[in-house]
Amino acid sequence: MPNTELAVRADETPWTAAETEEVRTELEADLTRLRGELDHSARELQDLLRDGVDGAGNDQADVGSKGLERDAEMSLAANQRVLLLQTEKALERLDKGTYGQCEVCGEAIGKNRLIAFPRATLCMTCKQREERR
Repeated sequence: MPNTELAVRADETPWTAAETEEVRTELEADLTRLRGELDHSARELQDLLRDGVDGAGNDQADVGSKGLERDAEMSLAANQRVLLLQTEKALERLDKGTYGQCEVCGEAIGKNRLIAFPRATLCMTCKQREERR
């Protein structure tokens, strides 16, 4: 990791090495967990797709239930992939020394926001602006 100070707001104290390491450890643990969950979801989805290919012997309720289960598993896997990418991106920003800097305006995101949601890439102002669209 470069010897760069991470961005903080004017009313905040600079990131300490311990705080930075705590965030890194949390993100790395999330990365491991998400990869495991994604592998598990992929296996589950593969089983659902294999079992659901032929509807022989299944009534309409069984076919519908399997369809809902498959759709839920696909949605879960998609959400896990997004979180995985966000986590990888946060770790890259930590390595580059740009962690804590808003990707839109360049201002500090804020330590409290990052402690609550370590994958945040936008400050509150930019995030609110984005959500209004």
